[in-house]
Amino acid sequence: MNESQAREEICRVGRSLFERGYVHASAGNISVRLDDGFLITPTDACLGFLDPARLAKLDGQGQQVSGDKGSKTIAVHRQIYAAACETDAHTRCVIHTHSTHCVALSLNSTGPELLPPITPYFVMKVGHVPLLRYHRPGSPDAAQEVADLIRHHAAQGAPIRAVMLARLGPNVWHDSPAAAMATLEELEETARLMLLQPHTQALHANDLDELRQIFGARW
Repeated sequence: MNESQAREEICRVGRSLFERGYVHASAGNISVRLDDGFLITPTDACLGFLDPARLAKLDGQGQQVSGDKGSKTIAVHRQIYAAACETDAHTRCVIHTHSTHCVALSLNSTGPELLPPITPYFVMKVGHVPLLRYHRPGSPDAAQEVADLIRHHAAQGAPIRAVMLARLGPNVWHDSPAAAMATLEELEETARLMLLQPHTQALHANDLDELRQIFGARW
């Protein structure tokens, strides 16, 4: 995917998330890692009405090159790319949202994870979702904690594709905007199920082992 294609795909995914209620107002952001830097949605932009030409382009050090002013969350995104690429060099997109059900679950949760493994597709498509304590938006401390969690889980043989920032929302990453969006969708819908059925039991250990063996689930 070249830069022009990445710009179009960011806007397509942003519009889709907005139209289906996964993001609202000017909350959330999307970035793509390029060979010569990054694209990221502008600060305070509504993801439903993005202009490909106005997306912020940053160099490899995160400095603005062109476009509207980039989202302050690039600090977190860059740390995610750096840590995730150590085990998956194909990591190309990070999406952050304030998705309602994920945030709702985080308000009274003490962690260490947002959700137990309650459905097979959550286990297969998302996996572990560590819950970080509250940090202000754009906090460098949060960025470092996210990177540390990515490396910790990779070292345990269970790489992650998502983290949950308490009271803010999830960050998910994958090899394309479309794949990252699908991960976010599965995460948000699982959070919704958990709120609808809060006493749901986790899948049995034997069930998790079967999902690992047959589908390569990261749990």
